[in-house]
Amino acid sequence: MMNLPTYADVLAAAETIEGHAVRTPLITSRVLNNRLDAQVFFKPECLQRTGSFKFRGAYNAISNLPDSAKTTGIVACSSGNHAQGVAEAARLKGIHATILMPSDAPQSKKDRTERSGAKIIEYDRTTEDREKLTVDLGAKLGAPIVHPYENFHVIAGQGTTGLEIAQDMASMGLSPDHVLVCTGGGGLLAGTLLSMQEHFPNCAVHTVEPEGYDDQRRSHLAGEIMGGNTSTPSICDAIVTPQPGETSFAICKGNLGEGLSASDDEALAAVAFAFHELKLVVEPGGAITLAALLAGKLDVKGKVVVATLSGGNIDREMMARALAIYVVNGSTEPKPHN
Repeated sequence: MMNLPTYADVLAAAETIEGHAVRTPLITSRVLNNRLDAQVFFKPECLQRTGSFKFRGAYNAISNLPDSAKTTGIVACSSGNHAQGVAEAARLKGIHATILMPSDAPQSKKDRTERSGAKIIEYDRTTEDREKLTVDLGAKLGAPIVHPYENFHVIAGQGTTGLEIAQDMASMGLSPDHVLVCTGGGGLLAGTLLSMQEHFPNCAVHTVEPEGYDDQRRSHLAGEIMGGNTSTPSICDAIVTPQPGETSFAICKGNLGEGLSASDDEALAAVAFAFHELKLVVEPGGAITLAALLAGKLDVKGKVVVATLSGGNIDREMMARALAIYVVNGSTEPKPHN
């Protein structure tokens, strides 16, 4: 029987990461609230250490490794955000990290991963199986693997995001009707769900994925894990995964609201909106929840909504592309030239 993390494990993770991870605030936007006729709050994990929520799970997982990891080192696989989280957490713990990253990952994510002292091994995400490569590398080095979402302590660590949301909502005397989660393999989704179920059991938790990469939505509709086509590039690279993780799927099965998705253009518009209206730097995958809200993918009129902004590690070229778009009356149009 699969060993699944519980709310108690999320609480333990919160103690472990306290003083190391940033407790990010909930923020809101009068402009967006008026547009949607709703109370919308954002959890800006783009302000988290290493620029994404991934540091939470990485630090919790590495803190729970045996002392032998200081000798063997650790292995991870990531398109960039988990890589940076693992690299920084490993640096703090005095452990060497070797990380498999796709060759087409944003250069800025590679640079920051190496800056924290990790060794990067590149692979081709369209032709090579990263899971097999990771297992083989771990066996070769005799090192434990810190998987981005198929890991008990990673999921518990990501759950601290939802715990903080629940605590801050309660302190404001509000009960969220909907929580939208940027979703790839499902670590953040599953961890957040554990906290929502404990504090606000009537709240609907929604997956939000890139259009065409909605393997989570399809899997939960089917009641079984279904793979997706990840051979076509997406600007939402941070949340493009081949299929839901088995652990996160088991936690979430039968417990989720409607699955949502947004297109690349909608994600870019959300990045621009976040910059202009929220004063935040958010990457496309990290802004996918905002994209779904702006595009009207969920009727939230009169509701209290929380959305994760899961990461802000964006290249300058992608940001420039996003800022060439602006949002007017809920639609996207090219920015006029002076």
